[in-house]
Amino acid sequence: MSLEITFLGTGSAYPSPSRGASALVLRREGQCWLFDCGEGTQTQLMRSHLRAARITKIFITHLHGDHFFGLPGLLCTLSLQSDPDASKAPVDIYGPLGLRSFLWRSLELSHSQLLFPYTVHELVPTPDQCPAEEFKDFSGWDTGEALPQGPPGRVVHLDPGEDSYLLVEDEQLVVRAFRLFHRVPSFGFVLEEKPRPGKLNVQKLKDLG
Repeated sequence: MSLEITFLGTGSAYPSPSRGASALVLRREGQCWLFDCGEGTQTQLMRSHLRAARITKIFITHLHGDHFFGLPGLLCTLSLQSDPDASKAPVDIYGPLGLRSFLWRSLELSHSQLLFPYTVHELVPTPDQCPAEEFKDFSGWDTGEALPQGPPGRVVHLDPGEDSYLLVEDEQLVVRAFRLFHRVPSFGFVLEEKPRPGKLNVQKLKDLG
């Protein structure tokens, strides 16, 4: 399995003319997975050798602006470069609880209609991931409010046995999120390649002594 990592931004707090806010892309078998999307990420993508249209998954570590304020703009740019296709697989977006509401409201208020489907999978944090005074429960924000245009997606809870969140699994790898301690609930992501059976013919070796 071939993996290639490109850093689009390594700055914090705010972007600068020479250094973007947090964003990196993992390229895997023709697909691009984006990790964080600070301001200016789409501009950095244009300067790189990567094609933004190949982004199929986006992972947001935490809800500080320098890690996700670039996301609505990126989605709108991707839409401008897209053709309407109801059969197209959705872009999967993973991040802390509250991300679905942020994206839906940002796109609604800006009258932005995306030409491609997307899903938001929210990770439910635990109170011990940040100082007690900073922890906010966003689970009831949209209770009782109809969100017919809101994006679909899963709400993912911590698996106590694994002490992690299972996000993606296919024939080659597993992607899990794990809890980090920060000023707000934060997550790290682990890509674990599954064992690959070898092609060694043990019986033939035995026959050859």
